[in-house]
Amino acid sequence: MNQVIENVDFDSYISSFRKHLYHLFREEFDYGSISLKRDFPAEFLAEIMKKKPLAVAIPKLHAGRGVSVKECLAVLSAASYESLALSLMFGINIALFLEPLAKYGNFSVQERVFKDFMENNAMGGLMITEKAYGSDALNMKTGYEHIGNSYKIKGEKHWQGLSGAANYWLVTARKYTTTGELTRDIDFFVTENGNPEQHIPMVERYNNLGLYAIPYGVNPIDVVVPEDQKLNPESTGIKLMLDMLHRSRLQFPGMGLGFIKRLMDESLQHCQDRIVSGNPLINIDSVKYQLSRIQAAFTICSGMCAYSVQTSGIEHDLSGLSIEANTLKALVTDLMQESAQISLQLAGANGYRLDHIAGRSVVDSRPFQIFEGSNEMLYAQIAEGITKLMRKSKTANLFDFLSNYPTSNLSAAYFKEQLNFNLEGGIPQRDLVTIGRMIARVISFQFVLQMNGFNPELVEMTRQHMVMDLTMFHGQYISKNTANPLVEYGLNSDWMSFVS
Repeated sequence: MNQVIENVDFDSYISSFRKHLYHLFREEFDYGSISLKRDFPAEFLAEIMKKKPLAVAIPKLHAGRGVSVKECLAVLSAASYESLALSLMFGINIALFLEPLAKYGNFSVQERVFKDFMENNAMGGLMITEKAYGSDALNMKTGYEHIGNSYKIKGEKHWQGLSGAANYWLVTARKYTTTGELTRDIDFFVTENGNPEQHIPMVERYNNLGLYAIPYGVNPIDVVVPEDQKLNPESTGIKLMLDMLHRSRLQFPGMGLGFIKRLMDESLQHCQDRIVSGNPLINIDSVKYQLSRIQAAFTICSGMCAYSVQTSGIEHDLSGLSIEANTLKALVTDLMQESAQISLQLAGANGYRLDHIAGRSVVDSRPFQIFEGSNEMLYAQIAEGITKLMRKSKTANLFDFLSNYPTSNLSAAYFKEQLNFNLEGGIPQRDLVTIGRMIARVISFQFVLQMNGFNPELVEMTRQHMVMDLTMFHGQYISKNTANPLVEYGLNSDWMSFVS
């Protein structure tokens, strides 16, 4: 089987994989019923894995397909067309376990682990998040000490995708100093759940709102791993983590593309078939607008995928690529949620069923805007990164700067009216988020423009929506909203006191 997977041409492989998933999700199994249950049934998942989809993220040296970004994104997209949860499962394995192991792992560990993936359909995940330190990873309290030829790691993690289900983990921890303090840097260790000394249990399972197929929970860590199971950073562990997380964010469009395309296809079909007052729903102008929003999202996501293929291979150091990585992750996940909401609205009452593709999509796509950095935080970081570069270049005007920035120098000219304003110092964080949303759209539209030959009608449609979005965000920015919440809001706030 390994030899067949390695040598078959990819176009044939991905076509076969799509048909395989279609058959499993829509013919052999009742996915409407499966989608309402926790975890994929074991026999269902075993059938999916017969096609060895994770081989795309395993080096050829270890009988995989060679860690090609194009192939990884295509597999993620094929999966998300049928199930966003399945695609996330693959995404966790690919970007947060297999690629870091392929880039930073010791050969002896790679050989053993990759063999288990290829022959036994093993799975892996990443443990970073702690209860008191969600996005504040640099203050994690999980620590380790070097004892003889091993590392002893102790702490607690939670909200790790595939909790209690993964065979292997990449666990992050900080080293104890001689005084018992924790160093600033972070290290990564491979653990093997089948080994009693390395087993990480799930002691509490979370009742997650969506993504039912993926288990999440609380994971106490008290393990001992041999020396060769520590990853080898090229400089610091923090740079390794940034390289890995930025690569993961750059691959979010793979999950987004199939998901948005499915919503687009389903919504187009529904709006052609649904007759209202003797006319198809698609003839209504507001419906045309909504469908075109999904198609613009599909177009933006396509450009992101093309950019990611050129940029995010494991041969590249992505630790410094925060602006583009944050752009792809934040904007594509916003577009996923917006497309799901539109699809649900167009589907009407039926779309509100939990087992309907639209209803399922709304709850399954929502956490994508939160995990791996909440979108508000990422947009603010985009704006902070750009304004820092603007100060360094002594440029105050946003349009002038973006006209010369490498990933917006082609697209900025399309939005001069919306971008032609100065950014002064001391911008409130709420406005940084708004500016970040604007910059993300300008950068992403450039990726669309760089796809020579892509459908020009889709490109023009997308340009119009980007103009509208940027106009709206510019208005939001210049409104100078300073409203703050009242903690003690009870005074004169009961409406019944103001009517006779």
